[in-house]
Amino acid sequence: MPDNYILVVDDELRMRKLIKDFLMAKGYNIIEAEDGEKALEVFQENKNKIKLILLDVMMPKLDGWSVLRQIRQESRVPIVMLTARGEEQDELFGFELGVDEYITKPFSPKILVARVEAILKRSEKDITEIEDHAGIEVDKEGRTIKVEGKVIELSLREYELLIYLIENENIALSRDKILNNVWNYDYYGDSRTIDSHIKKIRHKLGKKGKYIKTMRGIGYKFEIK
Repeated sequence: MPDNYILVVDDELRMRKLIKDFLMAKGYNIIEAEDGEKALEVFQENKNKIKLILLDVMMPKLDGWSVLRQIRQESRVPIVMLTARGEEQDELFGFELGVDEYITKPFSPKILVARVEAILKRSEKDITEIEDHAGIEVDKEGRTIKVEGKVIELSLREYELLIYLIENENIALSRDKILNNVWNYDYYGDSRTIDSHIKKIRHKLGKKGKYIKTMRGIGYKFEIK
């Protein structure tokens, strides 16, 4: 796992060594920090390769909550909070700030490793869910569309229509089929409402709008050539 760097932040040397030994045995690369200020410094220097942070709450100079807040201003890197506290209100506070997991000391190192592996698998899956169709990026989890890296504003219906076309790439879709699958009911109005939506989507996609082909006498097709 050469690219899986984990930042371990804890003011106790023994705790850092314990975590480091178990994670390195699984093939992870470990970066350490002994206090909050050092954690932010190390993160800035290595943020492009750090895949997860194990962050203690009670530390000198800058506590874990403060570190968490600053990191969340610029990054969604998974963060697991480590703390001796076990109160529900502390856990809720952590989740509100953007914590991905919350582990109370003392803990089993093997359980910690298992949670780390589960979180990394989830985060890797989230990344793969972003699809690229010749410059049209689809983030289904975030329900956003980007063209050449820039988010385009689509109404809910426009978004669903574009997704339906993309998911059926190279297939000629009749207007009736589009209505039944995107509008989710038998539409008794004018089917030209689809034409209106397609026109708006093409305009918003700019040059990429050419991928939505008009199939004369049938409907539409998403095709990249």
